[in-house]
Order: sequence, then structure tokens, then C-alpha cells
Amino acid sequence: MVFCDMFIEIVPNRNSPPAVLLRESYREHGKVKKRTLANLSKLPLPVVEGLRTLLKGGVAFADAGEALEIRDPLPHGHVSAVLGTLRSLGLQQLIGGGKLDADEARRRDIALALIVARLIQPGSKLSAKRALSPEIAGTSLGLALGLEEVSTREIYAALDWLGEQQDRIERKLAKRHLCEGTLVLYDVSSSYLEGRCCELAQFGYSRDNRPDRPQIVYGLLCDKDGCPVAIEVFSGETGDPSTLPAQIAKLKRSFGLKRVVLVGDRGMITSARIRDDLEPAGFDWITALRAPQIQALVSEGHLQLDLFDDRDLAEITAPAFPGERLVVCRNAALAEERARKREALLAATERGLARIAQATGRKRRPLRGKAEIGLKVGAVIDKHKMAKHFEISITEDSFAYERRQQEIANEARLDGIYVIRTSLSHQDMTAEQTVAGYKSLAQVERAFRSLKSVDLQVRPVYHWRASRVRAHLFLCMLAYYVEWHMRERLKPILYSDHDKEAAEAGRPSIVAPMEPSPAAKRKRARHETDDGMQIGNFRDLLRHLGCLTVNTVTTPINPNYSFTVTATPTKLQGRAFELLGVKPICVQ
Repeated sequence: MVFCDMFIEIVPNRNSPPAVLLRESYREHGKVKKRTLANLSKLPLPVVEGLRTLLKGGVAFADAGEALEIRDPLPHGHVSAVLGTLRSLGLQQLIGGGKLDADEARRRDIALALIVARLIQPGSKLSAKRALSPEIAGTSLGLALGLEEVSTREIYAALDWLGEQQDRIERKLAKRHLCEGTLVLYDVSSSYLEGRCCELAQFGYSRDNRPDRPQIVYGLLCDKDGCPVAIEVFSGETGDPSTLPAQIAKLKRSFGLKRVVLVGDRGMITSARIRDDLEPAGFDWITALRAPQIQALVSEGHLQLDLFDDRDLAEITAPAFPGERLVVCRNAALAEERARKREALLAATERGLARIAQATGRKRRPLRGKAEIGLKVGAVIDKHKMAKHFEISITEDSFAYERRQQEIANEARLDGIYVIRTSLSHQDMTAEQTVAGYKSLAQVERAFRSLKSVDLQVRPVYHWRASRVRAHLFLCMLAYYVEWHMRERLKPILYSDHDKEAAEAGRPSIVAPMEPSPAAKRKRARHETDDGMQIGNFRDLLRHLGCLTVNTVTTPINPNYSFTVTATPTKLQGRAFELLGVKPICVQ
């Protein structure tokens, strides 16, 4: 057997300071031997004496406040998670391209810092500059990327440089995620701009309920799973269908794809766009019919509603859509929700109209005049979009209204009915796969929510130059690219369903809403995983990762000597890094 004992020994060193060694004595085959484990000569004397006392079995140790001092603790875990994921995706090489000189490498690193900052601490470019400042840094981002003081000019130069790389980076992403015959998801959204100096800022339809501000429109291309591939910015007055030709040209010329299936909503892929753009390009497509088109199918007898007495999916044909497949679906849950919402809107409209009718009949200062009454009625009708369901009668001194029961009944017959329209044949895609392909557009909607909400906060946009606005949106898209992959990897400790196969297996039909898998239901009910790991949403997890700090440690006795120490991850932090496949980044 071998018995070991550690001790500190001070060895004279002639004219030099004595060597302080941590040694270990042990007995082997009846003989006592010793070996050196570490050289402690550089440690302050109080630390050495404290170690000596501890090794002798004492409990006294040098006071931590006297021996060690922690300076500049910086949130580090979220930086490590985001930057580590970015690098594991090869995005650093993708953005940097080939061999870079020192200036280009610095611009690339600043661009990476802007992407990471957009995820962990969304804000303006100037707030990102402050986050990189050594004096007021709120994170370890500057240390992790080796960036010293960054000027405002460098921030905007890096943003402009990133915008110049957009075409090349998007081609690389398309090569990675898209192939011939694949599904490509496309949708548009809009955001408002501050100021009116940018030529892209035009008044148009606002999806943010800010019609008082000029808008920009941007279209996002994603793969079949919702992973972003490309983004393009248009002026604010551009209609949704007008953005489609540019995307077809990008897929065909920039990405070199000869055949894809473009999936877009009913307001995007119209009959005119199919005729003028998609068919000449040789692309297939999946979209849906508008409500008046569905009404026409019913009135002309091409769509029999009794088909859905015992099923929720059927295929039909119609002369108005030659050579196309129409997949008709009826979602019972959607039908109930539409009926409930319509009745609520009808009731709200009636309450407003009743107040106007009462105002025309009151004794004191009654409401008079067709124009005055009509203005108030129009305001109520427009607010709830229920004009088609009410018969309105206005005179100079009276007002009456009633529901159009027949129109309401006709609309109610189509509750829950939607029709998927596609150019694909049965050999290319089954009816169920076609419906699933159209439903995957919800992934693009999730992307827009992340871009606009607390995740990335694409708004407000203060840039004046069109090129810089485009670079800003591209920067946000790259940040979402990293977020999308992080969410996919972290699903087991988020509220997201991490067992999609089980969820699909328990789904009665592709038309029916997908129920969570049994594992997801257990996780959400208990707010923890099966092994007791606490779960949360993505933003909460990033905040918890930020609690993992990197610390600069020095000694009051020798303040010129310092080193950095990363805190030990908690159980949840360790699990997050394990799922991401990265380790906390070491900084110096």
C-alpha cells in the first residue's frame, strides 16, 4: 500500500529567493519517498502560510479578503452560449469568407459582436458599443472576442461591411439548407422607421398599428423547417405580391435552383403572380384560396359541404383552376373559434349601434342629420369590420339597424373550411403532405415574432441610409439564425415540444391541431423535466446563463499579479452547455 501526505517545504536557493514547494511524502515498499507537486514561490506569503496551516490539519486559513480580491465580475455564460453556438455553426468562417487582413478581421469580429449582442442584449448599435467598452462593459463579450476599445465609426463600418457581404453569405446559407425540389417558405412583414430621411421609408400598411410612421417591408425566405436563409427589404408602400418576383430571381439566379416548391399565403401567391412569375420560372407552389373564391366553389357546386360529414380532408377540381389540385380541409376547432369570434364582434357592433340609435331618440340635444349619424355609424362598423352583416337605415332624425341573418348563415357554413391550392401532382406530394407544407408557414410567423418582440427587437430603426437599413435587417436575420439553432438544441429544457415524433403519432389527422407529446405535457405540467431539471422559456434561460460570471482575481499584497477565473456552472447551466455542444469560453 501507498500512504501519502502533503506538506510545504521552503528550499534555500543560494543568492536567489528560496523556493516554496508543495510536496508529497509517501511510503512505498517500506521506504519513505517524496515528490514535488507544485512550485508556490510566486504566491503571497499569507496564502502560503494559510495553505501550510490547512495541510497540517488546522482550520485557520488566510482571510479571503486579505489573500484574494475579485474585480470586474462580468456576466459570461450567455456570451459563451451564443458565441459558441455561432462558431459551432461555422458562421464565423461564413461571415469572414477567405483570408482576411487585420482590418477586415477586426470588422468581422465587431460584426460578430453585434450579432451576439442582438441576441443577449437587444438594443441600438451605440448600446452595443458601450457593452464592448472595458470601463462600462455589461458582459464579457469584448473579452471573449479580444476586442479593445471600439469606436462608433468602427461600429458603423462593421455594419456596412456586413451588408456588403450579404449576397455571398446568403448564397452559402442557401447551399447549406436548400436543394433542388425542396420546400421554400416565404412571407413578408413590416416595421416602422424613425425619421423620414431614408428613401425606403414610405407610408403603407402597418402591421404594428403605427400608421402614423413611415414603413419598410421585408420578406424572409426560410427552409422547410423555418430556418432563415435570406432576407430582402422593400420600400414601405410595396404590396405583398409585388415582393415575389425578387425572391424568384434570387432563388433562380443567385442560389442557382432550377426547381423548388414555394410556399406562401393567399395574399402572397396570387393568380397573377402564378401566371406571370412562378410558371415562367418553372417553380411549383403551395398557397390557399381566399374566402370569395371558396364561396364561388360552393355556389357553383364544385365544393359539396356534405363531404365533411365523416371526414376533414378531401380533394376536388374546378374549371377555374385548370391543372391544379385543390385540397379542402375542415378544422372543427377552427370552426368553433370563428363562430365564437364572429358572434363577439356582432355583439360589440350592436352595442355601439344601439348607443347611436339611443342618441337619435333622446329628448335633450338629440343626434340629427344624415351626415352626422352616418359618420358615427361608419366609425362603429369600420372598427369591427362587420358592415356586410348589418342592414343600416339612416334618416335625418332616426337610425335603425338589423342583422343580415342570411349572409351570416352563409358565412357560418364555411367556418373552419380552408382550401389549399397547389401545382404539385399526387406523385410529387400527397394531400396530407401538401397541407403540412402550407401549415409550415407558421414557422416564418414565429421568425417574425422573434425579430419584432423581446428576442431581437428589430424596432425601432433609426438608420437613414437604405444600405444601412438593409444591413440592420440582415444582422437581425443572422441573429435569428443562431437563435433558431439554439432553440432546436435546447428544446429538452424549454417549454417547446422536444418529442415531435410522439406528437405526430398521436395526431388523428393532419388537419387537426397538433397536441403536445406526452413528454411535453409532463414537462409543462410540472415545469421541470423528467429528471427534475427546471425548465423555462428561451429568454429566461439566457438570463440564467448570464449569471455565470468571469472574474478578474488579484491580491492586495501584489496588485500587479492577476488572473481570470470562470465561475462553476450550475446544474441547469451545465445542461444547457451540454445540449448546445459548447463549453464556456476561456478569456484572459
